[in-house]
Amino acid sequence: MELSVYTIKGEDTGRKITLSDSIFAIEPNDHAIWLDVKQYRANNRQGTHKAKERSEMSGSTRKLGKQKGGGGARRGDINSPLLAGGARVFGPRPRDYSFKLNKKVKALARKSALSYKVTENALIVIEDFSFEAPKTKDFISLANNLKVADKKSLFVLGEANKNVYLSARNLPKVNVITISELNTYKVLDSKSLILTESSIAGIESILNA
Repeated sequence: MELSVYTIKGEDTGRKITLSDSIFAIEPNDHAIWLDVKQYRANNRQGTHKAKERSEMSGSTRKLGKQKGGGGARRGDINSPLLAGGARVFGPRPRDYSFKLNKKVKALARKSALSYKVTENALIVIEDFSFEAPKTKDFISLANNLKVADKKSLFVLGEANKNVYLSARNLPKVNVITISELNTYKVLDSKSLILTESSIAGIESILNA
C-alpha cells in the first residue's frame, strides 16, 4: 500500500511511501481492540475509592434500643448500616484494576486500529518537520493546511520534539505523541491520524518485532 507524502503546507511532495500491509491493511480484530482499550482504561483508574465500614466509624457503641419488642429491625449502636449516617455494608475498598494482556494481542489491536484509520481515509503522512520556537500559531497553520483543524487529531512523531509539543499543548483537539506512546485507545479516539515519515519506520519495527 502506498500513500502520498505531504508537506506541512499541505502540498503533495510528489513522493509516495509504502506502508506494510501486515500492519496497515489487515482484517481488524474488534475483540482484540476491546481488550486493549479495556486494559488501557483500567490501568488509568486510581482505585483509591473507599467507604467506611462499621468497624471504622466513630461513634458510641451504646445499644440504642431493646433487642425485641420494638416492632422494627434489630439495631445495635449508632453506626448501624440501617440508620442514616451509619456505616456502609461491603463498601468499596482501594484496589488495583490493572490486568495482564499478551503482547501479541496488544500488537494485533494496534494493527487493527491503524487499519481502520486507513480504510476510513483518516491517515495522513507528512514529511518530518520542526519549529524554530514554540508557537501555537504555527501549529494552527499546519492543522489548517492539512484540513484537520476542526477534527480531533493525533500527531505521531518519530522522536520527541519539544518545540512541536509545546506549540500544540494549548490546542484542545490536538494530541502530539512519539511512537513509544502510541496505543490503540489514542488511535481510535482521534478522527485524523497524522504520521511523520520517520514514525512509520518506527511503528513497523515495533509491531513487526
